[in-house]
Amino acid sequence: MQFPLISRELIAILKLVHGLFNLTVMLLFFYHARNGLMIRRSRTGKTALPLQAIKRHRRMGPGLAISGAAGYSAGLILVVIDTGNVLQYPPHLFVGSAIVFLLLFTYSFSRKISGPGAPQRDLHYRLGLTVLALYLVNVFLGVGVLL
Repeated sequence: MQFPLISRELIAILKLVHGLFNLTVMLLFFYHARNGLMIRRSRTGKTALPLQAIKRHRRMGPGLAISGAAGYSAGLILVVIDTGNVLQYPPHLFVGSAIVFLLLFTYSFSRKISGPGAPQRDLHYRLGLTVLALYLVNVFLGVGVLL
């Protein structure tokens, strides 16, 4: 098999689409985190719960986790089509893998949160912050791949 499997021009366009998609997902995760922080502050401050933020946070979470995994999968497919070597960009791959792993872990913990004093709530918060930090690192690494 000879790589790339499709034209170089199309690969360049798909790389940009992959980057823009994941940048959008990252920005949506920051919006999602803002809603989560509003909820957390009201819970710890014993103030009225922001019901709209709770609804948005619960509704967006699963879709964002799926979107993050989809962006990761698209990147893997793109690298295989382009070079045939999944390890072509190891730092970007490993940080992306960590993001997907943490997204799945965070989602599974969020399903177990029940009641205001649930210990999973703090872990969900910490894992979410880690995901945000890794997204920033991966965007930086991804720009390096594009250039």
